[in-house]
Amino acid sequence: MRVFLCCAAFLGLVACAPAVPDSGQGVGFRDYDEYQREQAERDSMLTGTAIPPAGVISDETAGTGRTLPQGQAQSVSVAPQNEAERLAAETAAALNSGVAPVEASPSNPPPEAVNSAGISQENNFDNVSSLRTIESDAQRIAQNRAQYQVIQPEALPSRAGAAGPNIVDFALRTTNPKGAALYRRSNLSGQSRYQRNCAKYPSPDRAQEDFLSRGGPERDRLGLDPDGDGFACEWDPAPFRKVRGG
Repeated sequence: MRVFLCCAAFLGLVACAPAVPDSGQGVGFRDYDEYQREQAERDSMLTGTAIPPAGVISDETAGTGRTLPQGQAQSVSVAPQNEAERLAAETAAALNSGVAPVEASPSNPPPEAVNSAGISQENNFDNVSSLRTIESDAQRIAQNRAQYQVIQPEALPSRAGAAGPNIVDFALRTTNPKGAALYRRSNLSGQSRYQRNCAKYPSPDRAQEDFLSRGGPERDRLGLDPDGDGFACEWDPAPFRKVRGG
């Protein structure tokens, strides 16, 4: 009995509650048709363009007041609505450009070869055969042989105004290798004296020139040639002899 009374009280409360109206618009939204109409009126006020009332359809044909020629009328197309339609329109225009495509065929003539200026045609057999013959090549070889000259080696010219000794001439007049003792040297010429005096010259060539000007190779006053080979301060005549071929 108690459960029955509770159920009866609940049903009574539900029956007394007011019904919620069903607008079909959703919470916070108005009618969509009314919204579009208000938006169109607002746009017309901003642009100054009159909008025909809804539901009125005109039977007049829209036009610009003039008739296009037949050729132009066929070329007028509707603007594409999206990117895909735009690409399709561009592709169709490229395919219908009016230029006939080139069809591949063995009977087609080869393209004309354009030669850049300055490039040799020696590898072109047709070009060379039309310009040169066996007789002309033989004549050219004979001319080259007639102009060929062999220059024989000559003696070194003497240097004008040279006051000092010529180390090149000394290298070519001698034959002993470096380190082969030919001249007697005193034991007083020690290694320390040799290194100290050789350090005063900027190069072995300068040391050899001064050595020859002081009476060398027979005399060695400064101890520049302690081994007695005739070459001061590690000077080597081999490069000069090599040029001569000796």
